[in-house]
Amino acid sequence: MRGQAERSIPPPAAGVPERARSDGRILARLLPYLWPYKWRVAAALAFVLGAKLANVGVPVLLKQLVDAMSVKPGDAAAVLVVPVGLLLAYGLLRLMTSVFTELRELVFAKATQGATRRVALQTFEHLHALGLRFHLERQTGGMTRDIERGVRGIESLISYSLYSIVPTLVEVALVLGILALKFDAGFAGIALAALAVYIVFTIAVTEWRTRFRVEANAADSAAHTAAVDSLLNYETVKYFNNEALETRRYDESLRRYQRSRLKAQSTLSLLNAGQQLIIGAGLVAMLWRATQGVADGRLTLGDLVMVNAFMIQLYIPLNFLGMVYREIKQNLTDLDRMFQLMDREPEVADAPGAGPLRTHGPVDVRFEDVHFAYEPAWPILRGVSFEIPAGKTVAVIGPSGAGKSTLARLLYRFYDPQDGRILIAGQDIRAVTQASVRRAIGIVPQDTVLFNDTVAYNIRYGRPDASDAEVQAAARGAHIHDFIAGTPRGYQTLVGERGLKLSGGEKQRVAIARTLLKDPPVLIFDEATSALDSANERAIQAELRSAAKGRAVLVIAHRLSTVVDAHEILVLEGGRIAERGTHLALLAANGRYARMWALQQAAGPDAAAA
Repeated sequence: MRGQAERSIPPPAAGVPERARSDGRILARLLPYLWPYKWRVAAALAFVLGAKLANVGVPVLLKQLVDAMSVKPGDAAAVLVVPVGLLLAYGLLRLMTSVFTELRELVFAKATQGATRRVALQTFEHLHALGLRFHLERQTGGMTRDIERGVRGIESLISYSLYSIVPTLVEVALVLGILALKFDAGFAGIALAALAVYIVFTIAVTEWRTRFRVEANAADSAAHTAAVDSLLNYETVKYFNNEALETRRYDESLRRYQRSRLKAQSTLSLLNAGQQLIIGAGLVAMLWRATQGVADGRLTLGDLVMVNAFMIQLYIPLNFLGMVYREIKQNLTDLDRMFQLMDREPEVADAPGAGPLRTHGPVDVRFEDVHFAYEPAWPILRGVSFEIPAGKTVAVIGPSGAGKSTLARLLYRFYDPQDGRILIAGQDIRAVTQASVRRAIGIVPQDTVLFNDTVAYNIRYGRPDASDAEVQAAARGAHIHDFIAGTPRGYQTLVGERGLKLSGGEKQRVAIARTLLKDPPVLIFDEATSALDSANERAIQAELRSAAKGRAVLVIAHRLSTVVDAHEILVLEGGRIAERGTHLALLAANGRYARMWALQQAAGPDAAAA
């Protein structure tokens, strides 16, 4: 049925806790990022206040010039004094406003960009610090869109909150003060009443609209997730001829986003109309009172011009203040998603005061009564104990789901066991830093994923400071140098997204090369040659045996022919070690290993690859 075939649109960012967070807390979290630029912040504020003072001076100047226009028609002063004075003074004040604004941008640009960079970098570092469980459950497209919106919103939020709200309130206060002092309290009262109604209306409607922004963000993240997931699995889509299904799936998410955006836009139109009505009513009331004053002789024509100019001047920042509040609420919503990601605690953390792993001398590996479960009701390992002495190879075999790859994940400390301990060079890996543990281990995984960069970059990833000669030596050890040298761009050949331009065997040989380049004291081979043909497999197996000399090596395999030379073979079944011994000893025991060996030999040398 179609309903069974189609995947549902995923919710935004798996694993992100949904909780209410005050706007004040979000703003407070930005302050530490701005503190290093505090002097730039102060200077920019001074420039903004200067621009506002110059702006407020324009209506006062207009009043004086209009009142001074008592020159008789035809008098030369009417031509020489009034227009020239008006133009020069007006132009000077406008120039000051623009100059102060540009100085603010010049001074504060470094602070804004620096804070944005620090937040983005900290988020990136935190995501790498989160555990493997989070990254297995995440939805890459939605998560990256949340981060993109959050980082993009930082610039707007800092600019609006620090350099729009405060200066606008100062300008409003100056206008109200001038109206009250130059005229009577009625003018200030009308303006103040309009301002109060405007602010209350804007806040109430914007708070109501915020939920539509949240819905739109969630729908946008879901649409991005669907698109990224589909494009990353391009070949799978083609294999099963499901372009139409993926298009329907993406269109469903776009429709949800469209509905949310339409709600947001319609409510925005309602908000704008209400704001215009309030400002318009206040403007009419002020002009009516000023006109009456002119008619009664209490006010001059210049006073009427000044009141009108002030109301227009008051209307512009008020209208801008409403837009600023809407944008701040939207930016806070976007930042909240990003900060929720940053607030997620890593599942595995270094112990307080943990030092680096000491790897001087021979390095061995020990699992001591290790119990582990990904979920409490799903135990994987049940009391596993074994040792890998320096210079020895221990192979682990068993059916799928027996816990073989879990051993590698625990050794890398992607997870911590619920009971028991793991030691490297006699040190509990929970008592040392994760970075030092991972520096001591090299792995060739069964499923090799490469960066969308050059072959040289992917090999050098094992040791970023390696020279070109060392990179090529590692490639020769992995029997891929001749292939690389035969391509038009050699080591500068791009491997494509996730390395998809290379075959499975070529990707695996690149993974072997970068592990050889890393040259760690502990090696893990997780089906390291499963994607290779028999000739290359035999050649690389010899290279791997040479690389394993003096190192503790853990081999995870299905194909028993690749582990016959191991110093000890463990048969893992149901999370427990069912058998252990050398190849010959296990054959002589005529147990599980012997039966698996007989089945694979009967099926042919390559049958165990599955």
